[in-house]
Amino acid sequence: MTSELDYVSRYDQRLAAVRDVLKQDTGLTDAACRALAVRLLRLLDEAPEQLRR
Repeated sequence: MTSELDYVSRYDQRLAAVRDVLKQDTGLTDAACRALAVRLLRLLDEAPEQLRR
């Protein structure tokens, strides 16, 4: 018995987590939540470490 596992990158996991929070807490569509999640993660990834703490 073998099962095929789909690889999900850490970025995609983070993106899904942020998208899900936005979807729960806002009235935005799934596409809008995903677009906003991409922008938020990009901002967090590009921010200097001192600002992230």
